Formats: sequence, C-alpha cells, structure tokens
Amino acid sequence: MRSNGYKMLSLPLDVPGGSDEIHPVLLWDEKTAVLIDTGTPGMSKQIISAIEESGVPFSRVKFIILTHQDIDHIGSLDEMIRQARADLEVFAHELDKPYIEGKLPLLKLNLESMAWQLAGLPEEEQLSLVSHLQDNPPRGRVDHALKDGQELPFCGGIQVIHTPGHTPGHISLYLKRYKTLIMGDSSYSINGVIQGPHSHSTPDMQTAVRSLEKCLEYELEAAICYHGGLCTGDIHNQIRQSVQPI
Repeated sequence: MRSNGYKMLSLPLDVPGGSDEIHPVLLWDEKTAVLIDTGTPGMSKQIISAIEESGVPFSRVKFIILTHQDIDHIGSLDEMIRQARADLEVFAHELDKPYIEGKLPLLKLNLESMAWQLAGLPEEEQLSLVSHLQDNPPRGRVDHALKDGQELPFCGGIQVIHTPGHTPGHISLYLKRYKTLIMGDSSYSINGVIQGPHSHSTPDMQTAVRSLEKCLEYELEAAICYHGGLCTGDIHNQIRQSVQPI
C-alpha cells in the first residue's frame, strides 16, 4: 500500500425494484485516514471490510466527513462510531448538522420526497417503509461544523466547498494533493461522465446548478460522484455541459 492515497469504495446497495451502487471515499496518509460518507443503515461491516481490503486498518480512520444529511450518506455513522476502537471525529456543514444529529427531522425522509425511489412498491409497502424510517431515523453526533472555504489539514489538504441545492448544507470536497473533486450528490454520473444534479432528489435545482459552477474554480483531474463513481477527462467541460441547459 502506498504511504498516501485515496480510493473510491464501490458498495452494492439494494433498492426498491432493483440494485444500485454507492461510492464512499477513503483517503489516507502516513498519519491518519479519512472516510467520506457512511452509506445506509446497516452497512458498517461492509464499509469496514472495504476499508481493510484497501490495506488500511479501520483503527487508522480518525475522521469522518459527511457530504450531507441524506439517509444513504449518514446511515451507518452511529454504527461506525460505536465500532471504532478510538474516538472518531465527525465533520459536516453547519446547516445540515442539526438534521444529522436528530435535532430536526431529515428533510427528505417523507413519502413525497421518496416517491421516485419507491415507485415500484405497492402503496402499503411504501407507507410502511417510510413510517419505519421516520420512527427510527439514523443519527449521530457531529463534532465539527464546517463552513465554505474551510481547509482541513488532512491527507494533503481537503478544501470544503459549500454546494447547496441537494440539501441546504451539502458540501463537495476538493482533494488538493490529487486535484480530485468529491461531489457527493451535487451531481451524478453515467459511464464516467458528469450528468449534473439529479432532479428527482434535488429540491432546489437552480441553486444546485450555481453550486456546480463554483467547482469550476478548481484545477480538476478527476471527480467522484456518490452515485455513478469516477469521472476523468475534461472535468470542467463535463460540468459545463451538465448544467446547460437545465
């Protein structure tokens, strides 16, 4: 294993009517390791296995950064905190922090917001699933509230880019050492090409588009979408194409 690097994890995910794949990111150097996003509830063992298969002991992971509050990003946070052999420090944007901590209900944990995901299920099953999630929402502590422009001094520097639209406190992360953009859900990708914000899951598309345009300020050699995975080539052009027109 290299003394420093990053790896996009590829984790299968069962969804109503089919399957999906999500892509948390592991980042490490000689001193520590960072995990970006924690999957859905019940995925902690799968994530920890993927980390250790990458050659990084889970005990080396000292920091978790959450791109936003959605259930498929924060779902296993509390499980991973409890399974850690040492304290994990958790980072998220200040606007999504109260939702992640359970002080406010998750914005999209309702039948209206989830309708596009549950369309293949009978109505009774839709109601039952949403009711269960509302009664048992994932939650976990956030130790550090992030702001736009902040730089975390881990693994060569991680620049915080506030990219609202998908949620009020959504962030993207620029890995300075690798000139790589961790996009979270600010965009999805298909076959390695950035597609822009996902309209069904993005309440404020105009804000989301403006957020993507902020990312053009950075020197980019690669980008990783949580849904879709790695994108390479002319990232700036892919972003421009993805937002013209919406």
